[in-house]
Amino acid sequence: MTVIEIPMTDGTAEAYLTGVADHPQPGVLLFMDAIGLRPRIEEMADRIAAWGYTVLAPNAFYRNGKAADLSPDGPLDTDAKREEFFGGAMQRVHGLTAELAERDIPQYVDALLAQPNVTAPIGVVGYCMGARLAIRATYLRTEQVAAAAGFHGGGLATEEPDSPHARLAEATAEFVFGHADGDRSMDATAIERLDAALRDAGLEASNEVYAGAAHGYTMSDTAVYDEAATERSFAELRALFDRTLKR
Repeated sequence: MTVIEIPMTDGTAEAYLTGVADHPQPGVLLFMDAIGLRPRIEEMADRIAAWGYTVLAPNAFYRNGKAADLSPDGPLDTDAKREEFFGGAMQRVHGLTAELAERDIPQYVDALLAQPNVTAPIGVVGYCMGARLAIRATYLRTEQVAAAAGFHGGGLATEEPDSPHARLAEATAEFVFGHADGDRSMDATAIERLDAALRDAGLEASNEVYAGAAHGYTMSDTAVYDEAATERSFAELRALFDRTLKR
């Protein structure tokens, strides 16, 4: 496990790399949540790597600064700490437009595939805003991305023309979504809109709400962590990657 630097069109993105092997194995791109690239994201990447994958987790906010400077000083283990942190973090989220994200994602894919012994196809997984990036990866690199998952994602299927779901007809990946319960950023209407797009595209997909799980449920360094929902998400993610990337 190490931190590498990825030359990007708009600068240099640091990324956490783990699971590099001396034999061929599939790669996985992990797209972080709005809180940023920090120890919890590294823990999650390490867990996926232990299943037999090389995992790359880039700092999607590289235009705003280094991951250590943008991440919270400690756990967001109270509602007050979450609210204070997200006051600034949401500016970074909104600043990562669809145009910028679609410029970055192919470069992240290339950086992963450039690692020793990484084989295609690859998988992608995203959390919170990272789920949007995971969807975009599937249509930007159709031939290389065979599996995609999003957990407690927000804004996946809006009415805007650049909504992530709008180009799902171009994708060929299998999808797994585990939505937070009562999530204002991904309400029942948006979930049905996503479901319809997946069906219309003829894609194999699971698109479910995790009952009782709040937005951000996988993040053990926050007050909304839900262990049962997190373990379910990892079980479904592992099954997805194993059946699509290890064939």
